Amino acid sequence: MIRFGVLGAGRIGNVHARTIAGSGRASVVYVADAVPEAAETLAATVGAKVASVGEIIAATDVDAILIGTPTDTHADLIEQCALAGKAILCEKPVSLSVERIEQCLPVVEKAGVPLLIGFNRRYDPNFRALEQRLRAGEVGEVEILTITSRDPAPPPVSYIERSGGLFRDMMIHDFDMARFLLGEEIVSVHALGSVLTDPAIKPTGDVDTAVVHMQTASGKLVVISNSRRATYGYDQRVEVHGSKGMLRAGNIHMTTLEKADGSGFTADVIQNFFIDRYAAAYAAEISAFLDAVEKGTPPKADGHDGLMAQKLAEAATRSSQSGDAVRVE
Repeated sequence: MIRFGVLGAGRIGNVHARTIAGSGRASVVYVADAVPEAAETLAATVGAKVASVGEIIAATDVDAILIGTPTDTHADLIEQCALAGKAILCEKPVSLSVERIEQCLPVVEKAGVPLLIGFNRRYDPNFRALEQRLRAGEVGEVEILTITSRDPAPPPVSYIERSGGLFRDMMIHDFDMARFLLGEEIVSVHALGSVLTDPAIKPTGDVDTAVVHMQTASGKLVVISNSRRATYGYDQRVEVHGSKGMLRAGNIHMTTLEKADGSGFTADVIQNFFIDRYAAAYAAEISAFLDAVEKGTPPKADGHDGLMAQKLAEAATRSSQSGDAVRVE
């Protein structure tokens, strides 16, 4: 059984720790958090002990470490864990800086430890099925990929101030999905952003509503739409249009119940929280990480994927500020 140390007992740390503890293949032995009460609560929930970050990284009874701390700590912690010989599952992004990621990844490579970056949407059963059927050639040559990702409500401004901005924090999932589904790199990014949902976001220099157009070297087109506010729930959709047809993965509703009457058909509301929407994806992600540790199976999202998604996020940020398309090396 793989023994985990969990760094960060916030929302995502709780999701992963509970999934690990319930996997039947791994256990959580230590939890660390800057807020002692949060660490103690999570540790009690998963049957672990509270320890410091340094103690967990150095512990001989820890095989793998989950990094769910704030983004600006990720790269340093990845390096420390790698040097300690621990397998690493780190939430996205690796860093808010491409240069810092490029410094970090060789340390991991030299250490020879598994590194999985938390692009959980690659593991979503719906998007995974779409990707498999896309690879099978069901829609022929891809022409347009459309990704919609909208949150029910914006996060606190205190979070946005530290997040690195919408393109690096929120849309980075969609940049990764674009690369994952297309199977080729993007060379041009043109982004537009506005503050339309919460005026308090504007002083931070960030946006809450954005559209990005991208293109690959072969001419394939990508359109990504993000909003920090969707009054109808957590909106997550992907559509691939190709030479032979179209594949589409839609939203998941709270139930499959529909009502029909003289005014038409109505369905139940869609799920309203990312933890519910991607519960199966998080479980599959943990399973894939355990396979990487136990069997050496390459993870679907590794450090290189983290680097390339961050390059797209930085290009989109620059484009939204300048108004011009940005070339991606």
